[in-house]
Amino acid sequence: MIEESGKRRRTMAEKRQLFMEMRAQNFDVIRLSTYRTACKLRFVQKRCNLHLVDIWNMIEAFRDNGLNTLDHGTEINVSRLETIISSVYYQLNKRLPSTHQISVEQSISLLLNFILAAYDSEGRGKLTVFSVKALLATLCGGKILDKLRYIFSQLSDSNGLMVFSKFDQFLREVLKLPTAVFEGPSFGYTEHAPRSCFPQQKKVMLNMFLDTLMADPPPQCLVWLPLMHRLAHVENVFHPVECSYCHCESMMGFRYRCQQCHNYQLCQNCFWRGHASGSHSNQHQMKEHSSWKSPAKKLSHAISRSLGCVPSRDPPRPLFPEQPEKPLDLAHIVPPRPVSIMNEAMVTHVSSGAPTPTKSALDSPGRLDEEHRLIARYAARLAAEAGNAPRPPADLAFSFDANKQQRQLIAELENKNREILQEIQRLRLEHEQASQPTPEKAQQNPTLLAELRLLRQRKDELEQRMSALQESRRELMVQLEGLMKLLKEEEQKQAAHAAGSAQPSPTHGRPPAVPARSASAGSTPTHGAQDTLPGLGGDLQDAFTQGTRRNLRNDLLVAADSITNTVSSLVKELHSAEEEDEEETEKLQNGKDRG
Repeated sequence: MIEESGKRRRTMAEKRQLFMEMRAQNFDVIRLSTYRTACKLRFVQKRCNLHLVDIWNMIEAFRDNGLNTLDHGTEINVSRLETIISSVYYQLNKRLPSTHQISVEQSISLLLNFILAAYDSEGRGKLTVFSVKALLATLCGGKILDKLRYIFSQLSDSNGLMVFSKFDQFLREVLKLPTAVFEGPSFGYTEHAPRSCFPQQKKVMLNMFLDTLMADPPPQCLVWLPLMHRLAHVENVFHPVECSYCHCESMMGFRYRCQQCHNYQLCQNCFWRGHASGSHSNQHQMKEHSSWKSPAKKLSHAISRSLGCVPSRDPPRPLFPEQPEKPLDLAHIVPPRPVSIMNEAMVTHVSSGAPTPTKSALDSPGRLDEEHRLIARYAARLAAEAGNAPRPPADLAFSFDANKQQRQLIAELENKNREILQEIQRLRLEHEQASQPTPEKAQQNPTLLAELRLLRQRKDELEQRMSALQESRRELMVQLEGLMKLLKEEEQKQAAHAAGSAQPSPTHGRPPAVPARSASAGSTPTHGAQDTLPGLGGDLQDAFTQGTRRNLRNDLLVAADSITNTVSSLVKELHSAEEEDEEETEKLQNGKDRG
């Protein structure tokens, strides 16, 4: 009973830790509820290290944990929620440099307790998939434009129209965040909140949704959301101006200038707390500045504007196509990772506290054989389609010989890839067997344990190198996909050239147009059908585009040589590790014999 009561007290203390730290910041002295709410949520975001997680990384975490395949109303328990949060932070530590690593366990505890306090006040121990997506997508880092695009993808139907019932559900979930930080009276959910955002529009598309929520001012119930992002942008902005109230010689963050009093400026702390001096009053209109421009720069900018050298307004945000594009399907190249296996591996991580996985589903022999079968099946299908296509008799023998050579080259690459994988597996087993300590040696020579720990660290480094090699294999398969497309296009061009040689077309040889993609979408090239953003599309870029005339055989040989060199270096590393192990063991045994 004493242990249970102590454990219960520790759990309650962990739940209250974040809120106690937030109260210590004394945010309640801020007189404006919008700034007060934004400051509190920004504190929660930074304290839980969510400002380091981009929205694209969060979408990848949703996909890795299978949330994109679940209905919005599906309930998940606390243990699965903890697995999702753990995957987010473990992946974050992999991206961060070693000098900026975060405390994963502490971040998981803080965020999990905050989510349960905000969304599970009744203690049911279950949350809906939509609640998890709405909360994490709102609190994570990244651009607000990308966040709103992802949120709209969850609220719209297959035709790109927003479903008002889903938008109402989104407001119910996202407005629980201000309520969790004790700002419910100002920004709690009300029945007329959804219609107040879109009072007259009956059909809301993506661009209208973005214009409304990013307007100045935005809807009243969500006015704190863009302000939280502006706070993140101005935290380190320096203003070399003296505050007219506290007489601080410099300002950090926002700067406020009175529109009635001459040269009266306040720092953000004085303005948020309602301080005023002299003839200035809190009723005066203030202009918020998020950057500093010197008088000389202002003068040059004004002259440039008067002469028409610069536009008078900032460029608007980019327009996105209203119809959602279908996501690129790569299932026939790289099959998706089994969710159950991945979740079991992640649960093993959380329980053991290891920073990197010790075994991946990508290393299983059955999976490797399946990849080879898929590649062979796809190549055979393309060859059958090419054989059935009508071609001129003059080019038939030449095209057949070229296709036969290319298929032989692909088969050789597949055989080499299979041999490389078998060699990796053999060397891994030998290294594991060599690095296993025997009980007799461990008992007779205690210093051997320290040497074996160093060897295990070396082994972990080599396993990381193997993971990089697996990624190179994925890139090779993507290049093979591009080669298959090029083969098909080359055959079509030959047939078109032979058929239309008498009447050449003015547009012959023009490459097909590739749809443009937003520059902010670099971290997640593909998404599931549910988590695909509207306006985000495009096929795989051609891996072998080097002019109109290409040497495909040389490109494939270069790719194969690159993989072979990588594996050779890995083999050398493994052999050197084994030799070091044998030398250290012999030295220790000789020292023992001499002793």
